Amino acid sequence: MSHTSSKLIELGSTAFRQPRADSQCKYIHGYQLKAEINFACDKLDNNNWVFDFGGLKDLKHIFRNQFDHTLVVASDDPDLDILQQLNDKGVAQLRIMPGGVGIERFAEWCFKTADTFVEEATEGRVWVESVTVYEHDDNFVSYNKSTIKTEEVVSADKEKPEQQPKSEEPKPEPNPTPPPVGRPANVSNQVTQGKSNWFKGTSWE
Repeated sequence: MSHTSSKLIELGSTAFRQPRADSQCKYIHGYQLKAEINFACDKLDNNNWVFDFGGLKDLKHIFRNQFDHTLVVASDDPDLDILQQLNDKGVAQLRIMPGGVGIERFAEWCFKTADTFVEEATEGRVWVESVTVYEHDDNFVSYNKSTIKTEEVVSADKEKPEQQPKSEEPKPEPNPTPPPVGRPANVSNQVTQGKSNWFKGTSWE
């Protein structure tokens, strides 16, 4: 049975926009973001803790560097060049996210960052079960481990080659009449030529 614990972390005051939205979300706006991280493990540490929250200082720094007083934009924003100029002029601290922006993408980014961090810090003893990012009390989104498992299954199914119907194996022919003495037997190419072919076509995965 797994043990779990949770920690609420301030991400910071973050500005972003959805350039393709039909609403006011297409304009640059901001929220004071928070992330709730849910940790899990099968074995507690020597203090009977899932994870020592005192060891989260570096992770908090990574989060705040990404979100605190920053302008977070999508890499495919049609006005990226203008936003880049704001950064170059020192007007904004630009953070570009290839996957897009919004609390859904922020929750995914925080999950993957935190999961990698705690796995390395605990040598695999602890993992992140889920991350929930809050814009405010009414708006929040979660990204969890089952999401990744579903994505992996879908991806694996897409990569599977289409299975071809099995062809019917030829029926063995009746034993031919023994050849006359002094004449070599006529061996068909369908006959296995000794043990050297037993592993032909196999692979080690």
